[in-house]
Amino acid sequence: MRLFHSVSLAVIAAGTPSVVFASETPLYQPAPDWIVTAAIPDLAKLDAGAPPNLIFDVQQRIENGRLWAYVDSATRIASPEMLAQATSIALPWVPDKGDLIVHELSILRGGERIDLLAKDGKFTVLRREQTLEQRELTGILTATMAVEGLQVGDVLRLRMSITTIDAALGGHVQTVMPVFAAPIRLGFARMRFSWPTATPPKWKLLAEGVTLTPVRNGAYSEVTVTLPVPKQTEMPEDAPIRFRHPPLIELATFKDWADVSRVMAPLYATPESTDPADPIQVEAAAIMRADPTPIGRAERALELVQQKIRYFAVGMNGGNYVPQKPARTWAVRYGDCKAKTLLLLTLLRAMKIEAEPVLANIGLGDIVPDRLPSAMAFDHVLVRATIDGQTLWLDGTGSGARLVDIHDTPPFGYALPVRLAGADLLKIETHANARPMVDLTVDVDESASVDLPSAFDAVAVVHGSYAAALTLAKAQMGEKEQNDAVGEYFTNYLGQGQFSDRSITPDPVTGDVTLKAHGIVNSAWATGDRRRKRALARALDNVTFAPDRSKVAWAAIPVATGAPYGMRYRLRLRLPDQGRGFVIEGEPDMKEQIAGYAISRTTKLDGGIVTVEERIDIVGGEVSVARIPIERDAVATAKARAPRLVAPVATARKWDIGASDPAGATQIKAINAVLTKAIADTTSDDSSAYTTRGSFRANIGDRAGAVADWTKAIAIEPSIDLYLKRAATLYETGDVKAALADAEAARVLDPSSEIAIGRVTRLKAESGDLAGGLALLDQRIGLGGEMRRTFRTARASLIGEYGDPAEAITQFDTLIVDKPGSPSLMNARCWTKGTRSVMLDTAVKDCTRAIELSEDTSGPLDGRAMVWFRLGRFDEALADLDAVLAAEPGRADSRFMRAIVLQQLHRDAEAASELRIARRITPSVDRHYARYGIKAR
Repeated sequence: MRLFHSVSLAVIAAGTPSVVFASETPLYQPAPDWIVTAAIPDLAKLDAGAPPNLIFDVQQRIENGRLWAYVDSATRIASPEMLAQATSIALPWVPDKGDLIVHELSILRGGERIDLLAKDGKFTVLRREQTLEQRELTGILTATMAVEGLQVGDVLRLRMSITTIDAALGGHVQTVMPVFAAPIRLGFARMRFSWPTATPPKWKLLAEGVTLTPVRNGAYSEVTVTLPVPKQTEMPEDAPIRFRHPPLIELATFKDWADVSRVMAPLYATPESTDPADPIQVEAAAIMRADPTPIGRAERALELVQQKIRYFAVGMNGGNYVPQKPARTWAVRYGDCKAKTLLLLTLLRAMKIEAEPVLANIGLGDIVPDRLPSAMAFDHVLVRATIDGQTLWLDGTGSGARLVDIHDTPPFGYALPVRLAGADLLKIETHANARPMVDLTVDVDESASVDLPSAFDAVAVVHGSYAAALTLAKAQMGEKEQNDAVGEYFTNYLGQGQFSDRSITPDPVTGDVTLKAHGIVNSAWATGDRRRKRALARALDNVTFAPDRSKVAWAAIPVATGAPYGMRYRLRLRLPDQGRGFVIEGEPDMKEQIAGYAISRTTKLDGGIVTVEERIDIVGGEVSVARIPIERDAVATAKARAPRLVAPVATARKWDIGASDPAGATQIKAINAVLTKAIADTTSDDSSAYTTRGSFRANIGDRAGAVADWTKAIAIEPSIDLYLKRAATLYETGDVKAALADAEAARVLDPSSEIAIGRVTRLKAESGDLAGGLALLDQRIGLGGEMRRTFRTARASLIGEYGDPAEAITQFDTLIVDKPGSPSLMNARCWTKGTRSVMLDTAVKDCTRAIELSEDTSGPLDGRAMVWFRLGRFDEALADLDAVLAAEPGRADSRFMRAIVLQQLHRDAEAASELRIARRITPSVDRHYARYGIKAR
């Protein structure tokens, strides 16, 4: 059900007569005597900051079943931009509801008034159906006129009226207006409403800080709202809509909600037909033969209306409130919510199923009980059926109806049953939907290592309106667009990755749509408490419950939880080494209602396979103020207790397995297959597959393959990141010259890049051009700015590494004076002292202080281990290195130094193992430490 109105005039008046009675051209008449014309302010007294809206005056009168809405606007053309927007006037109105009457259109320039309606100045009438793309045919006409001679500094004044008589509402009249509130700035602005004192309408102001009292004016009474009203209290975004609605004023002649219900009831009387050839009766009979149960018949009728009647709203000739006849709807195969509802009612009543229409508001249902009783409180109509004592909400404008979903509840808040005897508002009690909107199953292969990307097969089954949208989208997209859409969909759930074998498959029988993808995503494993850990549950990932009720005005406001929506998630995860030593920490199983969510979960680890099954549903409704702290704590507790998979200390890492799967594993093979397919499917302008495979190859030690892939990626889409990746890998292979060339190329793309500058300066220094590296840093330091300190630190470090350590330490001393207590600077000074074996007596103090001040102590501990080594205190060095590697086992430099220390302790077998790992992680590690005179035996 649609309410058509003139947006540009802010006049909202419901109702449509059943016949055309008004003029389809504007009338040109003086304003009626009851209108009080506003006076234009003295322009000479206006300052430059005065609002351009000099007059905004709305006056409405309800009398004899008619609404007369008068609008007076005077706008100062304050700028060329405003002049460009005011080149023409457009006045929309619905001719089958009433007349458009123009009283004045003029330009005020100084003391001169230029009448634009003089000399046969008339509006041209156009029919512009601007909402056809939204499947609406409104019948709105638009009167247009070019504004000739308008200049910056002029005042453009328009006075006009629209009359409305609403035959569909049985002589009732209704109107609603938005109420402008501060901080909006207006000149003279008011809204004035009047009516015969003997036949008053009801009226209601939904705004704070305003008190209205009707006053007598002869035989009429009136209320006036001066605009803008005081600023309205800001409300939290998670408040129910009844606390967040825009300020409104309403008038209507309905007595109560029952009155509205009675007036609307005759519009939904269903025709009785005994003609067996009546096509609607034929459909009803076919449904009854196909299904013996009332609930099954109701579902089939709903499915018929949803699938065979496309949505199209016709608002002409009474279509605002009057539904299209069922026979017409069936013949043309289209209709809006009114037409679909009446057709569905006809089918259900033909099958002797108890059913009635109900009015609802899709977005503002929560505020309906606070509004004035009128038809304007609603923008939708659907069917309420009762079968075996159970209430069913059947919406013909929905999609994908199936028997399993028949008990789902709409999130409309309140509904008004439409009955000849009248009815009061009915609250819709929501609950979780029968089926989740999304049913996601993911089969993950992590059988080789907890470091590598995860290979997966994912299947998502969606239904309902989302499935209908996907079906339509598939029909409109090419293969590439479909693949991109599937990839984007799974990225939202699984993270960034590469996808292959993607598909979208609608099922015309079930109405569902199945999306599939095979691919790889970044590893979900992370280090915590010195162990590799992985989250398993998804249900709580996007659940946030942090209502802000800190303001006094918000203290009593509950939290809206959202419309019913559900998701099911199934995970099957294959672990390395058949899961030996892996454990689940946290709470594997769960069944609770938290903060408006119903959550259930089971988690199992058996035979090297982890299985997780979760379902989360928003059940609708609100969380009361009293329960906010309880639910906040419950959400935090549930997240803290969510199950996590913990790998054993000795689990295989990427440096342990190399470029091929260990026995029994298939992860690396699966990753390679996905990447090969992704590259085969890639387009000439997409480098992502090459980039991803290059990173994967570098991770498993295939550096030549990585360089080859990054070279192809750079040829397609050169970037700083790609050049620096290839530079780092080339350096590891010993090609310092090529690495420097790539670093320089990266810096060409962004000469200010800190990372590129750092890489260039170090590679220059290693190539024997320390002066060139320092010159580049000096250039950046000379520019000043926020990065000056960073480049000064880089300069000191570069000298410490390749130049005079005493000079480097002096520069660090100066930096520390400027920023005392900096753990990074103290660690850098300690590192220079340790690696260059100078001032060792103070080096331990530097590192220890850095350890004490740092959140991440791995760097300072590694530096102090170097100092202990120089001092010959090998046990202390080993203790620090063990602490580093417990937290970061992938640090090649720490492993190399640990090997050196172990050799000093004559633990050669352990040393050999550490050297092997260090060199696999970073082949250049020997070359790096040789600069310090440290070599492995």
